[in-house]
Amino acid sequence: MTGDSYSVKQSVIPFSLFTSADIALFQAGSHYRLYEKFGARTTHCDGIAGTYFAVWAPDAAYVSVTGDFNEWDRYSHTLLPRWDSSGIWEGFIPDVAEGSLYKYFIRSNSGEELFKGDPYATHWEVRPKTASIVHALDYKWKDKAWMEKRHQHNSLKKPFSVYEVHLGSWRKPDPMAEEKFYSYPEITKMLVPYVQEMGFTHVELMPIMEHPFDGSWGYQLTGYYAPTSRYGTPQEFMEMVDAFHEAGIGVILDWVPSHFPYDAHGLFRFDGSHTYEYADMRKGYHPDWNSYIFNYGRNEVRSFLLSNAVYWLDKYHADGLRVDAVASMIHLDYSRERGAWDPNEFGGNENLEAISFVKKMNETIYALYPDVQTIAEESTSFYGVSRPTFLGGLGFGMKWMMGWMNDTLDYFKKDPVHRKWFQNDLTFSVVYAFSENFMLPFSHDEVVHGKSPMLYKMPGDDWQKFANLRLLYSYMFTHPGTKLLFMGDEFGQTTEWNYKTELDWHLLKYKPHESLKKYVKALNTLYTTSTALYEQQFDGAGFEWITVNDYDNCVLIYMRKGVHPDDLLLVALNMTPVPRERYVVGVPVPGKWKEVLNSDDAQFYGSGVVNTGIQEGTKQTYNGKDYTITLRLPPLGASILQYIPVK
Repeated sequence: MTGDSYSVKQSVIPFSLFTSADIALFQAGSHYRLYEKFGARTTHCDGIAGTYFAVWAPDAAYVSVTGDFNEWDRYSHTLLPRWDSSGIWEGFIPDVAEGSLYKYFIRSNSGEELFKGDPYATHWEVRPKTASIVHALDYKWKDKAWMEKRHQHNSLKKPFSVYEVHLGSWRKPDPMAEEKFYSYPEITKMLVPYVQEMGFTHVELMPIMEHPFDGSWGYQLTGYYAPTSRYGTPQEFMEMVDAFHEAGIGVILDWVPSHFPYDAHGLFRFDGSHTYEYADMRKGYHPDWNSYIFNYGRNEVRSFLLSNAVYWLDKYHADGLRVDAVASMIHLDYSRERGAWDPNEFGGNENLEAISFVKKMNETIYALYPDVQTIAEESTSFYGVSRPTFLGGLGFGMKWMMGWMNDTLDYFKKDPVHRKWFQNDLTFSVVYAFSENFMLPFSHDEVVHGKSPMLYKMPGDDWQKFANLRLLYSYMFTHPGTKLLFMGDEFGQTTEWNYKTELDWHLLKYKPHESLKKYVKALNTLYTTSTALYEQQFDGAGFEWITVNDYDNCVLIYMRKGVHPDDLLLVALNMTPVPRERYVVGVPVPGKWKEVLNSDDAQFYGSGVVNTGIQEGTKQTYNGKDYTITLRLPPLGASILQYIPVK
């Protein structure tokens, strides 16, 4: 090959998609559509088909694109640095087509040489391979009906019952073959009808963004802009979201802007310097997860994360983001000993830069997509996580109620004979239940690392374990707040969750497990059809204690209220295995009550202590109320009654 023909065939043509406004927004930390500029984009330049590449590497002395199209040559396709000191390297390479594999070869100013995947790649090779793939995101969506009405589905005044799923271990083609997965289309055919049958309103997917290590469960990302190729292509994942929407089910994506791993092809020391992470390891290194923390004070990094949040809502029609590890983002001393963290400029432990970013992110998301929700996994008492930023809050739509989860599980683990001494631990949640828009989570974190599956947290013999679990779920679904249940919890998984294999679906052959699943389905039906349970789920006006001081009998009774004064549900919980016959309950209104759900019903593997017929109120002052009804309280059971007003 002659020198002239070599230079023509292998040249990088000067080309840019960036405007001066793009650069200004990028450097101001305010650009929320960088995915339309950065990365690998097939296009035409001067009538020639090829791919435009753009990457941010501000401390690089040399950047080239190396791939299967040039036999991984480091020097044949050198990108051009922009003239505006933005740190962006870019250029158009002719004849590079869809499906081409590539990486960036970067020589740092220090002389260090690195091979990096594309931070904005839309598709990656299946791990353990690490190359990025040129891949367009064209797709014809079919969810117009859902998108037009999803403001109703995602409203904070609507039911929000979430099924949390890890796609790789929900079901597997061969439970004994760790490396074999169903594809996105195959999972879709099984998962969508199941979630619909169970009555959940939303599904939450543990991180589907590309990650190199299965054991991280997706929480250590290298490909922030790509659904994992373990299960197929981006378009196949879009089809999954489409199918959920067609079935009337919202899709929440786990999102991890808190930390990233140190894999050689990832973001860590991207151009030989601390490009994406804090240089000071007191802020930049995460001791718990052996990972690195984004530099929220660097505007280009803020733009990267801001764009990534918007990307999943824009390109994949996600209905919300559950933001992982918010507490670790906003606290400088999170999981650090004294002396291992550096206070902020005011001497406090708040990461002011992270707080500023989170506020900006939520303001941007709700301005662009007012019909989605952001949900914070935040475990501290930090003020206003789910309050608007103009009131000094962080601006999330909801916050996980970690305190409720811990207190509730601690209580239910106790033998019923001891529970009367700990009743206040259970009722304490109502003291702060309306300080945030709380979601009640029983997530994957509660069934791993020796914590035991939900069923085996419960005391007693097998019958009592199932009764306790039905009682626990009854309490969860009637307590103020939205709901989240991890896969397998709905039928009483008997082993801890293991990402390497599938759930124990064979358990559904047995009546106790099949009946528990049936009961969770009934709870979802009750929650989604009873306005008293969701219209005021974040408002103290939607809740009233009826019996809170019967410690000896371990009975708790409360009322849930809809907006209409006659829209009432009465919830009676008996935390002991002793049935309470003719238990007198004071109620504030005249009228009748009808039991609509009982966890001890025989169809749910209960003992059949139920309330049949209509319970008539009697004019009698009792426990501070003007009327009474008399109930049978089932052993380790819940009785839920609907109010029938006087006509």
